[in-house]
Amino acid sequence: MQKPIQPHWRLPRYSADPAVRRGQLEAEPLPASNAALLDEAAAEVPDRLAWRFIDSGETATYREVQASVNRIASALHGMGVRKGAHVAMMVPNLPQFPLTWLALGRLGAVMVPVNVSYTGRELDYIVNDGQAEYLVIYEEFLPTLDAMLKRPAALADARVIVVGRPRPGQQDWQALHDSGDPAFKAPEPVDLDDLLNIQYTSGTTGFPKGVLQAQRYWITQSRINAFRDGLAYERILISTPFYYMDPQWLLLMTFHQRATAFIAAKQSTTRYTEWLRTWKIQFSLMPAEVMFKNPPSPDDGDNEIRRVNVYGLRKEIHAAVEQRFNVNAREAFGMTELGSATYMPLEVEDMTGSGSCGMAGPFRECKVVDPEGREVPRGEIGELVVRGSGILRGYFNKPEATKEAFHGDWFRTGDLFRQDERGYFYIVGRVKEMIRRSSENIPAREVEAVLKDMPQIVEAAVIGVPDDLRKEEVKACVILQPGLTKSDVPPEAIIAHARRFLAPFKVPRYIEYRSEFPRTPSNKIRKPALIQEKPDQRTDSWDRVDGVWR
Repeated sequence: MQKPIQPHWRLPRYSADPAVRRGQLEAEPLPASNAALLDEAAAEVPDRLAWRFIDSGETATYREVQASVNRIASALHGMGVRKGAHVAMMVPNLPQFPLTWLALGRLGAVMVPVNVSYTGRELDYIVNDGQAEYLVIYEEFLPTLDAMLKRPAALADARVIVVGRPRPGQQDWQALHDSGDPAFKAPEPVDLDDLLNIQYTSGTTGFPKGVLQAQRYWITQSRINAFRDGLAYERILISTPFYYMDPQWLLLMTFHQRATAFIAAKQSTTRYTEWLRTWKIQFSLMPAEVMFKNPPSPDDGDNEIRRVNVYGLRKEIHAAVEQRFNVNAREAFGMTELGSATYMPLEVEDMTGSGSCGMAGPFRECKVVDPEGREVPRGEIGELVVRGSGILRGYFNKPEATKEAFHGDWFRTGDLFRQDERGYFYIVGRVKEMIRRSSENIPAREVEAVLKDMPQIVEAAVIGVPDDLRKEEVKACVILQPGLTKSDVPPEAIIAHARRFLAPFKVPRYIEYRSEFPRTPSNKIRKPALIQEKPDQRTDSWDRVDGVWR
């Protein structure tokens, strides 16, 4: 059921017509950087709360955030961080993360965010591939730093900044902050086309690729989400980790709206409706599939939500989700390389439950094409390609991957779509060999490479298994060395090996032992044939979660 759009929700400068509103939004001037956006907000609403960290209770006004950003930018500059320097960051949802990111933006330096669940092997790859010259790290993750295989010479202890208690020779984030100048001015100009992030995204060739995102990417992405519905938001929820994309644009979206961000330490479906109710949240991303599986509560619909974004919500339950939680749930499609690509306008009520992820959003053009890049007729399936202002600049130090990712200036998403006669897009499947587990993209080849490093395994094929809770789970099919059996190499041994080298979300849930794989004439494993062999891929597999053979 559609939640009525109240007149006082609307920003008067925007039309109620999505097409007109798009033009208005695209015509507006953009701030020159994320720090410039902060400065504009601090000048306009200096004493308004910019954020509240829900679990710790820490708050800061826009004036206080601005001063802290200047302090840490000043201190980093004093350490030698200059425009263009690469700074890795492995920090959970604490104020130090957004403050440091904004400070790097002030300097024109580049953040390389690191998933806090990564092992030493994965940190090693990100730091070396991203050519990080400095590292900001939370004290609890120092053992991960110790476990790196090849720490670059440039990353000496004097360039390791610790949030918490540093070891001898390392830098103390808080001491640096306190020594900085709250009125610091960056010595070099920073504009929209300066690089801000090397954001790693899972690739199909094994390891992630570093997506080059300029200041324009982040300003555009956050502005799209802030104003594409033409609504005012005063309180915005951030509950996913800052090393992901969403919290970064959600924070800048908050600044665009001169609103307050309510930031959780980590995602919690059991606390989600409590957060909405307690903090009177008006916009958030909603883990709707998982929320809907929770037992109903009389308080489920007690909120002031104006819109929630959902991704891949089953069309069969879409209307029921809106009714139960008293929300306007709208689909959208985006990715690390593009930010926002499509969205469903708030005003479009008849598409609820259609399964569509909407139309091309502001600053974006989208079309469905054949393998040669030619647009296919409406209703036919092809690959979605996207172009527009503020998309990726390419992949860091991977010119061939960058070249392969484009048809001219159209970015190839690797996702199969169709478009209906009204112009709405629908996700059909994936071209890329990727497993989508909850909000994580897991490249099958990376998991396969780790498993094949185990001496007892000759070959491995990793596939996704449908899962009601997480959409997909990871399954590994393995062939052992001749003469070995699953008694010699039990599933627990394979899983223990995977846990040494993979983040927990990448570790296979299911293990199947095989004597052979279906193959192509060139002897490559035929994944589609492997997937289609059984109606239920859990059959004949060890389930590590339930501890049983299926």
